[in-house]
Amino acid sequence: MGEDQRPKDQPAEPASPGQVTASGTEPPPSGRDASALLASLGQATGPARGTSPIHVLTIIGQIEGHLVLPAKNKTTKYEHVIPQLVAIEQNPAVKGVLIILNTVGGDIEAGLALAEMIRTLSKPTVSLVLGGGHSIGAPIAVAADYSLIASTASITLHPIRLNGMVIGVPQTYEYLDKMQDRVIRFIVENSRIPEGKLRELMFRTGELVRDVGTVLVGREAVEVNLIDEVGGVARALEILRERIGLGPELTNGQAEG
Repeated sequence: MGEDQRPKDQPAEPASPGQVTASGTEPPPSGRDASALLASLGQATGPARGTSPIHVLTIIGQIEGHLVLPAKNKTTKYEHVIPQLVAIEQNPAVKGVLIILNTVGGDIEAGLALAEMIRTLSKPTVSLVLGGGHSIGAPIAVAADYSLIASTASITLHPIRLNGMVIGVPQTYEYLDKMQDRVIRFIVENSRIPEGKLRELMFRTGELVRDVGTVLVGREAVEVNLIDEVGGVARALEILRERIGLGPELTNGQAEG
């Protein structure tokens, strides 16, 4: 019996996720299958249609950019976040984005790339710093339309650094100065903190042991006009619902018709 003469009652091989069959495109995996796919490929699908009108984007651990970090590090890979942001922008079912941050910082250029993409989304965005939003996490936090910080969370502002070998020539230090200016300019343009105050906090001595900079805890970040408000998840969702025109009763994850 040839391959094309299979009995009618013999089941066909199951289609892989996303494969086009006679009955249409198979849906992407869900539940444990999706978790296994994420673990094996490091990929996640964008926001699903017909679910919540608010998409939650998490940025945790160290932001991994052009260099692969050791496996023991908890990281957010920017090449995984970028497709999610593009999918969010293109998905009409997503009305707003909540960005949850708990990061120690990481790759400066990768962090700035994420911050710029968040800033230029056409949909309302709210950020919430939980735990910490240190170093390059600060520009990401202020990239949203409105930013919040938990009362016990902190943000560390300090000059940028280079990992590995640093070539001791004037061009290296000029590059560092320009990169520092890029970070400062982004924060100033997307928050209410004056540039002079930001530079003072970044280059302050005597607060951090063997380091330069400032740690702002909760309300302190609001008092210097870096973050808009002290609050938690409920308050962040309340603000985001107001900005996208959804009533406070919409809490069951159902999208508007």
